Amino acid sequence: MPEATASEPPVAPADPPMRIVLMGTGPFAVPTFDAIRRAGHSIALVVTRPERIRKSRKGPPPAPVRAWANQHDLPIFDPPSINDAEAVTRVAETESDLLFVCDYGQILSPQALETARLGGLNLHGSLLPAYRGAAPVQWALWQGEQTTGVSVIHMTPRLDGGPIVAQDTLAIDPHETAGQLEDRLAQRGVSTSLRALDELARWDGQSLWGQPQDPAAVTKAPRLKKSDGHINWKQSAQRIDYQVRAMQPWPTAFTLLRRSDGSEQRLTIREVAFSDRTPPPGTEPGTPQVDGQQLFVACGDAMVQIRRLQPAGKREMAAADYLRGHPLEDSARFE
Repeated sequence: MPEATASEPPVAPADPPMRIVLMGTGPFAVPTFDAIRRAGHSIALVVTRPERIRKSRKGPPPAPVRAWANQHDLPIFDPPSINDAEAVTRVAETESDLLFVCDYGQILSPQALETARLGGLNLHGSLLPAYRGAAPVQWALWQGEQTTGVSVIHMTPRLDGGPIVAQDTLAIDPHETAGQLEDRLAQRGVSTSLRALDELARWDGQSLWGQPQDPAAVTKAPRLKKSDGHINWKQSAQRIDYQVRAMQPWPTAFTLLRRSDGSEQRLTIREVAFSDRTPPPGTEPGTPQVDGQQLFVACGDAMVQIRRLQPAGKREMAAADYLRGHPLEDSARFE
């Protein structure tokens, strides 16, 4: 097994090593996939989503898992659907022990799961059965959770519905964004996944393995839409803070600034802070208040301070810099 570099924590060698098909696309999968490689497991194939269509000569960068696989000269397979008969046949031809799935973007059919001797494991970024779905990190933040974690499940045809075979918790920092939390969860998932692989290597294939998920405790985490970022200023300051942090890096929280002349400007809100100010009686939510170089907005229960924002088509900036170039009249409103 290659030695770890200074930036890579050491990984214990697999005993016994398995022949594994990795299935993933996004950045959440890369730390665990690389740990599986460094542990000495044989990577039979890396299955990932097809490359996005290039609309310019430069085009989008390759997806993180594709870039990682290319870096290590691993075979790549990118079918439009992993469940097509041709794709199922291609994966079955690897004669692998296991499918390991993380941040892939497709749901595997029973036929696809049957292509490996031991079926599949899936690393998911929540404490299942909470936050099943495509955006577990964002929804945990948006709902104000103080703790989240990672789960490895033995895969079944139901989305995130298999028995839990390994799970670890992680406290949520009160100031971090979804992108920052996802990075930390991706690292936490490494040891959780390797532990699950070690246990799987000792599984007799007959006895019950893992903890069944409680259907009464299931919550959903559907894929976010751009409209989810639109701030409703009638919410509490706490809920607005959750939303701003949960929507980064995508789709980002935003508001519409309406001025007295009827013009409208979209502002992406990058950072807010709680304030001990209370709005004057009768103040409508969304009413701004400027105090020197500080920008406050009335919300459902208090005033929230906007610290950083980004006007449409412009760079991100401190609220003070925005106010210097865009003074707010008394009748301006955030909607």
